[in-house]
Amino acid sequence: MERSFTKEVELLKLGAGEVFHGEGILAVTKALLQSGVSYVGGYQGAPISHLMDVLTDAQDILGDLGVHFEPGGSEAAAAAMLGASINYPMRGAVTWKSTVGTNVASDALSNLASAGVLGGTLIVLGEDYGEGASIIQERTHAFAMKSQMWLLDPRPNLPTIVKLVEHGFELSEVSNTPVMLELRIRACHVYGSFTTSENKAPALSRKRLIEQPQFDPSRICLPPATYAQEKHKIDVRLPAAIDYVREHRLNEVFEGDLEDIGIIMQGGMYNTVLRSLAQLGLADAFGDARIPLYVLNVTYPLIPDEISRFCAGKRAVLVVEEGQPEYLEQAINAGLRKADLNTKVYGKDVLPMAGEYTGEVVLRGTGNFLAEVAPQGVDLAAVADVLARVAAAKRRAGEILGDGVPTRPPGFCVGCPERPVFSAMKIAQKELGQFHMSSDIGCHTFSTLPPFNIGNTVLGYGLGLASATGLQGAFKQRVVTVMGDGGLWHNGLNSGIVPAVFNNNDGVLVVMDNGYTSATGAQHIPSSGSNARGEASAMPIQAALKGVGVKWMRTIRTYNVDHMVKTFREAMTTSEKGLKVIVATGECMLAVQRRLRPLNQEKRAAGKRVVQTRFGVDDDICNGDHSCIRLSGCPTLTIKPNPDPLRDDPVAHVNNDCVGCGVCGEVAHAAILCPSFYRAEIVHNPSALDLWRERLRGRIIGFLQGLRRAKAQVA
Repeated sequence: MERSFTKEVELLKLGAGEVFHGEGILAVTKALLQSGVSYVGGYQGAPISHLMDVLTDAQDILGDLGVHFEPGGSEAAAAAMLGASINYPMRGAVTWKSTVGTNVASDALSNLASAGVLGGTLIVLGEDYGEGASIIQERTHAFAMKSQMWLLDPRPNLPTIVKLVEHGFELSEVSNTPVMLELRIRACHVYGSFTTSENKAPALSRKRLIEQPQFDPSRICLPPATYAQEKHKIDVRLPAAIDYVREHRLNEVFEGDLEDIGIIMQGGMYNTVLRSLAQLGLADAFGDARIPLYVLNVTYPLIPDEISRFCAGKRAVLVVEEGQPEYLEQAINAGLRKADLNTKVYGKDVLPMAGEYTGEVVLRGTGNFLAEVAPQGVDLAAVADVLARVAAAKRRAGEILGDGVPTRPPGFCVGCPERPVFSAMKIAQKELGQFHMSSDIGCHTFSTLPPFNIGNTVLGYGLGLASATGLQGAFKQRVVTVMGDGGLWHNGLNSGIVPAVFNNNDGVLVVMDNGYTSATGAQHIPSSGSNARGEASAMPIQAALKGVGVKWMRTIRTYNVDHMVKTFREAMTTSEKGLKVIVATGECMLAVQRRLRPLNQEKRAAGKRVVQTRFGVDDDICNGDHSCIRLSGCPTLTIKPNPDPLRDDPVAHVNNDCVGCGVCGEVAHAAILCPSFYRAEIVHNPSALDLWRERLRGRIIGFLQGLRRAKAQVA
């Protein structure tokens, strides 16, 4: 996994009245255990950052309580896991990245929401929105509305998050409806404290078995039950949810002395709004704001009478709603008009329609709102001065930076085993010509960026091969698809490979077998060799491909660029029809380094011999063409001034971040570039034999250098 929580999970054992102090995602896990959850699952790598990793490290604690933990093969599998709560009073929680994960899970979620649940179900979603996000910019809110699932967006502090997790199960059971709880990445990493309760052993679990299966035809999603289920949502479940939210005051109101205006916000935006008000002199460091605040810890369903009561007597309110469309703003406007209140609603007119609501964005939007409504008791000149100073600071930064900060797109890690595959493709392109490549979700998507610029489409996780089917026969060249091992097990095997074999499609598929779902933190998959519990699992990709009928298959070590070029050329030119699959194997370098570095440090500290491989460039041989950089793209392969005063072109240079993968040299060899790369070994705690070899080499090199100098003098 990307991060270990072995020590931190001890916090999950805290009992009643003790104080938890730690990270947000651990607080979520503690809240699940305090809620008596029977089972937990999800799809690994969700950036609600590390919840699956925490659960993996907490398996002893889960086991003691009888809680079942199961990482799903996809978000759809995780959502289907919640089906256990349809007929039985079992509380369950699952997690994944939204909205792309929710897209995958939507079929199961629709059925779950229609049938309703007896035991409380909570879906913890990573609302990965804004410029720091790794996904398509959409919102969970639309899913909640279309399926009538309740959406929690807690204020980002630990007591509120824990409270909303626990109330989420109660709300789910009272209304027989699945509940979504969205967390922005920053909320997952926020630190704080809360008073803990005892962990609850679930009523039904591995330790308290179900005696008899239950059958209820009204919970099967078939007509005529589906019609009754829809009506039940509106007539019974929705009112029950509204009553619960109102009675338990899940939304919060913070009073202020500027009573003629107010701000309504998603709970997750509270910290940003409060910081903006503090910058404008309208809030103090303790969170007391002069403007009344209505914090929507529950963004769906809205509570009409709460909104009306907050807006009554106010000339205007500002709705701070991140993302688009403006669901909350529209609903609040409609509710106020129905209540015959003339409070003017500001929102996307003073704030941007789309994009992340950063501190600067909210500060500027709040200032614009105040300038529009001109409330009594607010020094508008001071507000304008703050905005002017922010604008001036940005201008100064622009002047200092000139053209601005260069863009920093994501790229392959140092030593990544996937980079040499695309180097091989670039080399092959010189002979074969350009080809269409259908890309896929994962680290390999970075091939679409410089220096490779390979990859024409990306449609979804594991859907690369499926998205190439419409181009069968449309090019002179075969269409190429790249798919990761995580994508293969998630969706690619059944959505792409099986249909391609079944329909005898004549394409080329490159499977990146790096051992994990690497882009999300190196979580285990079926071909990793073991599962999340450390149990052995022998499910090689080659066996799966052979099992579904793939006949043309080659397995290549990714770092062997020359062999990869030859194999790729063969796949593109062979007369054999049908799907051609190249399994490119090479363990994720991050996983390798995480495993080896601590071991090597221990060995060095113990005085044991450790050999570190490094690569470099001979300044005298490098011709300054830099083809090696264009074909490799390794961050450690850069340039430096030419030490030769008679040559102006900078030379290639390998910096100290090199991990010794050797791709630079392999590329130079395969592309027949200059032979300027050399391999060196740094020996820590050398043995007597190492020292003897070093002395011998030194003498030989010294002797040869002496001969060279002598010849130069004669000449």
